[in-house]
Amino acid sequence: MGLHILKMPEKRAAALVDAICGAREKVRRCKACFNLSSGDLCAICSDESRDMNVICVVESSRDISSLERSKEYRGLYHVLLGRISPLSGIGPEELTIEALKKRVSGDGVNEVIIATSTDVEGEATGNYVSRAVAELGVSVSRIAFGVPIGGPLEFVDEITLGRAIRGRTKVDMKRGNDDK
Repeated sequence: MGLHILKMPEKRAAALVDAICGAREKVRRCKACFNLSSGDLCAICSDESRDMNVICVVESSRDISSLERSKEYRGLYHVLLGRISPLSGIGPEELTIEALKKRVSGDGVNEVIIATSTDVEGEATGNYVSRAVAELGVSVSRIAFGVPIGGPLEFVDEITLGRAIRGRTKVDMKRGNDDK
């Protein structure tokens, strides 16, 4: 990136620096979900067309961007701002789990979807969050795991294959696709 900037015309480089500085000054965390925002609420939390009864829990704002690209999810989000990592000194207290519990308790939420990473820390975080919000009487689900489309099975690890087998769905021959 540094080499690219050095090759830029001086005016373009200066404009880029100004834009970066402006972003650092204007961007903050959404007061509801902790996503990045230029106002008190992010665009997703202030969108009244979204399903306000479902919250998808993610580790970072980048995860929201990935899920939004799928165009399949229309609920709200909650950003944990990390994941439980005892070796790095990050426990549940350093995450936004308490704020999530307050949202779930008071906002008419009836489902929480866990969308944390599938590595050891992501799984531990997902399990911790699941237990914490299940105590509040809401339905808790986890995003599905599976085989990537277009990828040969020989390159998929055994844990992913096992989860794909356990999470399989029936094929509806009348519709020609899986039954949801």
